[in-house]
Amino acid sequence: MNITLSQAEKIIAIAKEKSIALDTKMNIAIVDAGANLVAFARMDGAWLGSLDISIKKAKTARYFDMNTGIIGELSQPGGSLYNIEHSNNGLITFPGGVPIKNAEGEIIGAIGVSGSSVENDHAVAEAGAISI
Repeated sequence: MNITLSQAEKIIAIAKEKSIALDTKMNIAIVDAGANLVAFARMDGAWLGSLDISIKKAKTARYFDMNTGIIGELSQPGGSLYNIEHSNNGLITFPGGVPIKNAEGEIIGAIGVSGSSVENDHAVAEAGAISI
């Protein structure tokens, strides 16, 4: 099961609304179940450096089917996933990447958001991920 372009566009719209509510400018990436980019939006004025980060957050969340913040906790020195960020051509292991599930609870893709604090990035990603 894969996310559709229509679903991805809806998720981006919801994520943009949340970003505006938080007074932030975000880069928002949606990947499918195979971690392939389906949709992307860069809000006017969002940091250019966060473009790649948002895509990598989405891919990281899908590669491991968990929020990137959880992976970050596990990848600290002494953690079970220490240094994992160096695998898969680079992962992002801080908050802002969230798996997307369908109504049956199956993972159909992931969202990655970057452009503000990690708390805001996660809040925007979570708002998008739970919108379908």
